[in-house]
Amino acid sequence: MSIMSYTGGTVVAMAGDECVCIASDLRIGEQMTTIATDQKKVHKVTDKVYVGLAGFQSDARTVLEKIMFRKNLYELRENRRIKPQVLSEMISNLAYQHRFGSYFTEPLVAGLDDTNKPYICCMDTIGCVSAPRDFVAVGTGQEYLLGVCENFWRENMKPDELFEATAQSILSCLERDAASGWGAVVYTITKDKVNISTIKARMD
Repeated sequence: MSIMSYTGGTVVAMAGDECVCIASDLRIGEQMTTIATDQKKVHKVTDKVYVGLAGFQSDARTVLEKIMFRKNLYELRENRRIKPQVLSEMISNLAYQHRFGSYFTEPLVAGLDDTNKPYICCMDTIGCVSAPRDFVAVGTGQEYLLGVCENFWRENMKPDELFEATAQSILSCLERDAASGWGAVVYTITKDKVNISTIKARMD
């Protein structure tokens, strides 16, 4: 088994009309043995910017600490809130600096910029950024998610539609991926607020 799928887990993000959704499962395991069922893989960076970390969870924890350190330093130096585009470049640089002994985690950034334009991107272990306009997925359930997202995603979806599409996509993935599961948490980020919804899935 690959180190990238050792602890399992999947993260997905979708972009809508002045809103984004980011969702992850809640399982952490040791190969096929489930260790816990409340593992957060999506983390708040600012009010409108969130980062998801799939892959080996020990490395994901280390990378999160480094991201928060660099984000705080940036905001102190620049005296402004970090944008999702800037955060993705920052994480990409961090990953590329460690390319000869990389962290076994695939970061995903989702958020709204100053004009409330949605931005989503994901990257590999050495920081190669992919920033499409529709949806991104990382983790063990990535190949199960992409086809389903293709079917559910529509242009300019409102927050309620986007939540439904994201929730159905991750639930469909959890039905098929043995290394992810035990429910999911979906963050719907709009210009006014962030809705956090926990949804039930198969418990096996």
